[in-house]
Amino acid sequence: MGKTVDLMLDEIGGIIRGGLDEDGTLHILRILDGPVYPREFLEEMTLYSELLPLGREHPFTPEQRCLHFLWDAFDRLPVCLDANFGILFRRLIAERLFKKCGAGFIAEENCRFNFGQNIEVGDFVFFNRGVFVDSKGGVTIGNHVALTEDVRIFTHSHSEASHIIREYRPVVIRDYAKIYSGAVILPGVTVGEQAIVASRAMVVKDVPANALAAGIPAQVVRMRKTEGREGEGLDHLWLF
Repeated sequence: MGKTVDLMLDEIGGIIRGGLDEDGTLHILRILDGPVYPREFLEEMTLYSELLPLGREHPFTPEQRCLHFLWDAFDRLPVCLDANFGILFRRLIAERLFKKCGAGFIAEENCRFNFGQNIEVGDFVFFNRGVFVDSKGGVTIGNHVALTEDVRIFTHSHSEASHIIREYRPVVIRDYAKIYSGAVILPGVTVGEQAIVASRAMVVKDVPANALAAGIPAQVVRMRKTEGREGEGLDHLWLF
């Protein structure tokens, strides 16, 4: 990683860790060569999540608004294509915004969530491109977990009789689980330790530890082929 990137991240990290406000957000945009906005734009803007019922019931703090804004705005800027910079920039935001963010968190481009403050991730968690986390009901992700391309997690549902009647149920993904491309995890599901969810699976019920679940709706088709390995021995190393 180059010296310029180091200096940029050091400056941005200092601003974020000091408590982000509108002035700090505009300063970070300037560091990123982003668009120039008047302070009033940030003060008056409405984020999509703020229009949702939960956004009205539990309003963002000013700092949370700015962190959400920067997370989404970053992927519209050319600098996001530098993986060395982008991964560490997103980690700085997650460490401040998420309810918990462990060491070594990696998020690729175009990862989205609506309430970052309801997300807990352990150590060395990986979000690949296109992940969407509906975290209204709370999402807890253990250590060394991978969500691969275009995974969707949902934690709320609506009554068929009245769309404004909602139910929130948390999703839990335990240590060393892997969720493969295009899988959908529905509210209330727990994915067990070292379990695998196959590509395009629709998970409507809990997945036991060490199981491989596939299909729509997902069913356990066999146990994971670990060859006697477990935990760190499974080599859940995402990027070099």
